[in-house]
Amino acid sequence: MKYIMKSDVMQSIVQIEAEILNGLVTEVKETLATDIKKAKKPERSFGIVDLWNIRRNARSAASYFRK
Repeated sequence: MKYIMKSDVMQSIVQIEAEILNGLVTEVKETLATDIKKAKKPERSFGIVDLWNIRRNARSAASYFRK
């Protein structure tokens, strides 16, 4: 026995007035704030201590199964 899916089909074409369409596609000019200076963060390098902490804090997959 075959079942046929019922579906409501809607048109994919939308009618819109020309004035509204022109308002939606109009290019908007934006100005950039060029006089603002961001505070620089000190650059931090990734070192051997960071690697050591990752290994020290790592949990193995077996520890999840023991619970």
